[in-house]
Order: sequence, then structure tokens, then C-alpha cells
Amino acid sequence: MALATSISSVFDQGSVKVKSFTIKTSDLSSPPTQLFIVAPVEENTYPVLLFCHGFCIDNTWYSQLLQHISSHGYIVVAPQFYHYMLISPTKETEIAAKVTDWLSTGLSQVLKEKVKPDLTKLALSGHSRGGKVAFALALGHAPTSLKFSAILGIDPVDGQSPSNRAQPKILTYVPRTLDLEIPIGIIGTGLGDQSTGIIPPFAPDGVNHAEFFNESKPPSCYFLAKEYGHCDMLDESKASLASWACKSGKGSKEDMRRAVGGIVVAFLNDYLGGESKDLEAIFEKPSTAPIVLDPVISVKE
Repeated sequence: MALATSISSVFDQGSVKVKSFTIKTSDLSSPPTQLFIVAPVEENTYPVLLFCHGFCIDNTWYSQLLQHISSHGYIVVAPQFYHYMLISPTKETEIAAKVTDWLSTGLSQVLKEKVKPDLTKLALSGHSRGGKVAFALALGHAPTSLKFSAILGIDPVDGQSPSNRAQPKILTYVPRTLDLEIPIGIIGTGLGDQSTGIIPPFAPDGVNHAEFFNESKPPSCYFLAKEYGHCDMLDESKASLASWACKSGKGSKEDMRRAVGGIVVAFLNDYLGGESKDLEAIFEKPSTAPIVLDPVISVKE
């Protein structure tokens, strides 16, 4: 069970000590692809979050964000879908499904002794094209032996435009058609649909967070990081590097990571741990977050 107990604490580093490590396919646990794992080191049983990286982004580029989430009492598993040779979203979804199946037999083998995963409390998340992959997995485009209890897209993107989307196509352009039978959370960025003037926007209108939320069947919630860009939740040095190609906000990237991490923790606390007060507090007072969240929307039914 996650350990965050107040609205202020979800936006701060949690009290649980964590360790980050990489598991290669040559490991005795035989993962289907290389994994970046952030997990508590203290004896307990913890919910699990499967996190899918974005297009041309390494899974370790989210280390600070994932450490924030894990420090509140979660095991985070982030597969690396490719290194140099790009693959299709369909192939990424198939790999994500294989990693999901691996969790049952392999995850316990790579964790500290007496640190146990609770796979009855399994959530799914992804950033950018990784958000598309997460939704594809939840929609059953690749079968898995485990069931997900919640999904949260971080500035998810379904393609370059409504007419230019790789398979599997997630968006249908009909409201509330993403019927996953699990709670859905969407975090969007206000600058993701803007271009730097050289490269097209990374999260264009019509295929980004706004349409994902419009099509999400309740219970669903939405948070817009109004003054930040598509890659501003990456690790500090990587966010700075990405700003050359991707529109970036002028505010603190650390505050952006704290905000995204806190929202993820509050969402997981509610829908995996049954502790709704942190999420409800964000809806009641969005200004408590370290960045501007506008709008913040909760749809129960």
C-alpha cells in the first residue's frame, strides 16, 4: 500500500527508501527486454506500476520522476522497447504484454529479499507514444495474463495527426468510447501542441491529451500542466536537451516532475490503495500543486 498520507506529501519525495537498477535480458530472471526498475528496499508488499517510455526516449530518462513515485510505496517497472532501431507501436505493445506476463515469475527474483510485489494491484502508465502503447495494452491489442486496475497517460499521443496514425489506432473521435472498465487518468501539457519553429509539435491537436480525455469513459480525471511542455517531466539534463526540439516551459522542471509525480501517486493511492483523500484534495485545491494545473476535471459517471 502506498504510504502518502497528505496532499503536501504526494508532491514531495516519499519516506520510502528506493533503489534503481537495470535488468538485462541475460539475467537469470529472463526478462523479454531490458528493464529499468525502481523499487523500495524496505520489507513490505507493494503495488506495481508498469511504465512505457516515449518515442526515441530511454526508459532511464524518467529516473527522477519514477523515483518520486516509488518513494511513496510503489514498484515501478519500465521496459526499454528499443535502442537504435525504431519499431512500430504494435511491436511495442507486444513487448509490453510480454513484460506484463514476466512480472508473475520474474519480478520477485530481482527485488530485495522480503520486498514483495502485489500484482493484484497493477497499474499502467506511459508518456507520449508510450501513452498510446499503454492504452493499446489495456484495450487488449496484445493479450496478457494479468489484469490492470488503473491507467494513467502522461501527455499521451496517438500519432502525427488524426489522418496519420500508426496501428494500433487508439482514438475513435467519439466521446467516451475508451471503455477500459478501469479508472483512467490523463495528464496533459499546455505547450505540447506548440512547435519550436523548426520541428513540428510533439503532441499535436487532435491526437493528444485533450482527445484522450474526451474519449475516456468514467471514472476519469484530467490535469493540464498549463505552462509546461511535452518533455518537461524528464530528468533535468534530458529535459534541457529535449528543449532544443520540443517546446519547453520557462518554469522549474523539478516542480514539473514533482507535480506529475504527485498526481500519479494520488491517483494510484485512490485506485490501487483505496485512499482517495490525496486525489480529492488536488481537485478541491489545485493551487496546492507546485505548478499551475488548469483545468483539473473529475468525471465519476
